[in-house]
Amino acid sequence: MKKINYITAILSMTLVLTSTSCSKDDEISDTTKPTITITEPENDKEILIGDKNGMHIEMDLSDNVMLKSYKIEIHNNFDHHSHTSRSATTDFTFNKSYDISENRNIHIHHHDVMVPDNATPGEYHLIIYCTDKAGNEAYVARDIVLSNSAAADID
Repeated sequence: MKKINYITAILSMTLVLTSTSCSKDDEISDTTKPTITITEPENDKEILIGDKNGMHIEMDLSDNVMLKSYKIEIHNNFDHHSHTSRSATTDFTFNKSYDISENRNIHIHHHDVMVPDNATPGEYHLIIYCTDKAGNEAYVARDIVLSNSAAADID
């Protein structure tokens, strides 16, 4: 009888240790960064300043385990050493995060980025960051141009 209790205790401990180590191993073993594929805007795309439809952003995000969030960041990419007056304009910036938890793959299509009428025309960086549940982060950057004469996005 003691032999059966001893064997049962050993099997129970083995089962507990195995199940605990597997879940920790799964969390630690995800070192793969998410994948970002941006369809719109294309590199060097001209974006209309003041377009009431918003900037068209379209992309696919994926991860081997689980996604957590993505962030859109836009900031200027021009030299501020010019000697011209820009008092009526503003250097445009955008920085917003979005929760996409519980997705392994997701298609994003939105027009959340509104470029105001008084934004400074010129070259800007658009950067998409994506983070997975394990904290791995990837990013993709695009060069865009804010312009007063670009065609409006109708999509």
